[in-house]
Amino acid sequence: MTESGQGFFRRAFNRLDSAAASARQQMEDWVSGWGAVDDAQLSTLAEMGDAYRRMLEDALVHPLRVVGLEAEWLRQQMRLLGYLGSRLSGGHPEPVALPAPDDRRFRAADWDKYAVFDYLKQAYLINTRLAMDLIDQTATGPEHQRDQLRFFARQLLSAFSPSNFVPTNPEVLRITMERKGQNLVDGARYFLQDLRNNPRLFNVAMTDTDAFEVGRNVATTPGEVIYQNDLMQLIQYRPATETVFQRPLLIVPPWINKYYILDLKPKNSLIQWLVEQGFTVFIISWVNPGPSLRDKGFEDYMQEGPLAAIEAIQQATGEKQINAIGYCIGGTLLAATLAWLAEKGRKPVVSTTYLATLMDFSDPGGIGVFINEHLIKAVERLINKTGYYDGRAMAFSFNLLRENELFWSFWINSYLKGEKPAAFDLLYWNTDSTNLPARMHSFYLRNMYLHNRLIEPGGINLSGVPIDLRKIRIPAFFLSAEQDHIAKWKATYKGARVHSGDVRFVLSGSGHIAGVVNPPAAHKYGYWTNDSLAETPDEWMAGAERHEGSWWPEWKRWIEAYAGPMVPARQPGDGALPSLEAAPGHYVQQRISDIAGS
Repeated sequence: MTESGQGFFRRAFNRLDSAAASARQQMEDWVSGWGAVDDAQLSTLAEMGDAYRRMLEDALVHPLRVVGLEAEWLRQQMRLLGYLGSRLSGGHPEPVALPAPDDRRFRAADWDKYAVFDYLKQAYLINTRLAMDLIDQTATGPEHQRDQLRFFARQLLSAFSPSNFVPTNPEVLRITMERKGQNLVDGARYFLQDLRNNPRLFNVAMTDTDAFEVGRNVATTPGEVIYQNDLMQLIQYRPATETVFQRPLLIVPPWINKYYILDLKPKNSLIQWLVEQGFTVFIISWVNPGPSLRDKGFEDYMQEGPLAAIEAIQQATGEKQINAIGYCIGGTLLAATLAWLAEKGRKPVVSTTYLATLMDFSDPGGIGVFINEHLIKAVERLINKTGYYDGRAMAFSFNLLRENELFWSFWINSYLKGEKPAAFDLLYWNTDSTNLPARMHSFYLRNMYLHNRLIEPGGINLSGVPIDLRKIRIPAFFLSAEQDHIAKWKATYKGARVHSGDVRFVLSGSGHIAGVVNPPAAHKYGYWTNDSLAETPDEWMAGAERHEGSWWPEWKRWIEAYAGPMVPARQPGDGALPSLEAAPGHYVQQRISDIAGS
């Protein structure tokens, strides 16, 4: 490159950096008087701007790459014009671009029936794929920066899909004519309703929330709250058999969502199934925290969560040892607790089960696009003002990992088609978010996601004790899900390799929820087992055997070796701890709108 050419690129880079810094400062000044939520949203927008700037810089450095993609774009557009001409002439040519098999946006017959909308659809697909190809070829920066750029670009491209607008969606136009515009009137009403229900944190309603009530038609397995503290209520479920296994079973669910994902309805309730199998089941029901709990940290969740629950179970049943299950971040907390107990020389837990649990956060899945120093500082500014991280913001972030399925599809159905959201228990649970205390959330983001310290011996200190996962020597059952985009199975496998006790690793089909909540009666998804724990997940999978149906019976066969003999069934409240209230208790019924007053 000539000296004059290099000077041009240097000047271009300087202008880009100056413009980006100026835009960031102007936006920060503009919203400085706004709420903390806007501050975090601003930082996300700034991250998006920086990501696009990096792509433009790379395009300036490698112009031939852009020229090649432009030539390919022109070639495909010419093919598409030829396709359109053939269709308008009565021909039946082969499409130039087809939607992905799992892309539901263009499944309505109207998209193929009318040539102009067929053209719009294919032009959009060509443009988006070439745009993503450009990003995939971007050489600037490490892989996590390219992942971030892919994410932000995907959000922009998905937002501009012709399916999202009335004039360019043939199905919506047909419905509008059939209903004489009433669908748009209804859609406007639903839009305003969602605005009122989600001040400052707009999101599309995913389900009819009036159709469900916790304790009435979700979270209905009979039981009693036998213990509570600031952070949790402990539920003991009523037995369904005359005899039960001697050792009680404690479930530590995630506090990012509410526990009743494991108890949506009887036919797919893991809790109900466990009770029917003869287990004395206890579960932690986490509080939905507000500003008053801002100083509760990760170690408080350990002390007032699993450790307090273990002591309560010992009092309630008279048993000194239990089995434990942890799900998602609940499993992360359970692992940290077991490492802490190992350092203390205490052995109240004889076996542990982890469901879709990360311990090594080197590959945090899709959520990794939000993990960097700048965005974490923005979140910390937010939570230092409010005392907690609003669970609705986290739910929205997770929805953006699958934006077309979990945002735009509901946008189209509610606001463009004017359809009232259907009553769906899983989506009701998904919208029933929980807040996260400021101190705990900051610790979790920095020590787990940003610095990945949990996997390091002594990397994390809890209640004055440096912990080491390698000192967990009890038998462990790891259940991961093949299509999990939150706790990717190859990442969870690293946690299994760290444990020092006997480890059983099982891989379920489907994703983070369906892969776990998969009752035997459904006969769905299947799972893989391997009697050896290979050095790498790929080696494990190469030697694994696939089985049909649910992993639940597989787990029961494993846990029976540690469950103890059968004893007379225990009724909640009959032991040293009396019943405080009927399950599901009042902690789980606290909604963010009740706490935040919004």
